[in-house]
Amino acid sequence: MISSEKSKNSGSGNGWLIACIAFLLIAIAGIVWIVVHFRNVPAAGSAYETLAESSNEAGQSADPNTDNEASAEPGGGDSEEPASQGGLSPEGLAQATGEEEDLSEEVTDARNLEAVEEAPVKGIDWDKLHETNPDIYAWINVPGTSVDYPVLQHPSNNEYYLMHNLDGSYGYPGVIYTEDYNSKDFTDPNTVLYGHNMDNTTMFSTLHKFSDPEMVETPHYIYIYTEDGRTLVYEIFAAYEYPSIHLLINFDVHNEYIYEQYLRNIQNVEITSSGVANIRHDIEPTVNDRIITLSTCTTDHDASERFLVVGVLLNP
Repeated sequence: MISSEKSKNSGSGNGWLIACIAFLLIAIAGIVWIVVHFRNVPAAGSAYETLAESSNEAGQSADPNTDNEASAEPGGGDSEEPASQGGLSPEGLAQATGEEEDLSEEVTDARNLEAVEEAPVKGIDWDKLHETNPDIYAWINVPGTSVDYPVLQHPSNNEYYLMHNLDGSYGYPGVIYTEDYNSKDFTDPNTVLYGHNMDNTTMFSTLHKFSDPEMVETPHYIYIYTEDGRTLVYEIFAAYEYPSIHLLINFDVHNEYIYEQYLRNIQNVEITSSGVANIRHDIEPTVNDRIITLSTCTTDHDASERFLVVGVLLNP
């Protein structure tokens, strides 16, 4: 009887020992995972800050006489109010003569032109960027957020930059990147850019400011700078949570019918979504427009959802 009790106690003790060892191994593995994935975050953040400061300083020195406030009017000069007729404002006159729709289009065009002309100037040294990483092909800036980064695309592995940094090291924060489903000239109907939602407010984390409806209702822009000297200006019209499906695989936006339906779905996302769904209904892109989608994780890092910020191109 005594021997049996000792055997039981010995078996129980071995079980606890195995459990403790297993727990210890899991803890060590977790620590190693954290170290490997996050060890490069400070260095990567410093590198990005240096690049951003360099591009902004160069942009300011490129044209020291530039004054965005002084050139608020299209053309940069003084403007004169159009003369009223019969005491009617231009809007009132248009309504009386049935030309209200045409005037609305003119006002929109003028506002878009102004937004394009007021795009921030950046002096980007592309040769220096290519020395840093030859996969860099564009630059993105979203005023009102911390997004001010180069854009990359790996030539053969779409998943590479999900977990690789600017210098090729493995782990976070990664880079802002596109996949080869998109061309690098931003001529696709929908160009999708990916970036991590980092806890230190880098990469695409501050896009979550657009979870506030007022941020979307107030004009905000996405600026893309390209190697050939273009500055593409996109006006943000949507910010919403969406299932984490691959947008470019699931929606063939090169098919005009599918693209039209896709744009309609965005306009109706307030009805279909139970999460964040902020839409500007005064901006309704058509199949003739090009859009850009910035994709990141939700605030709670739910793997089944993504947070998307979408803008329409004003200067194709």
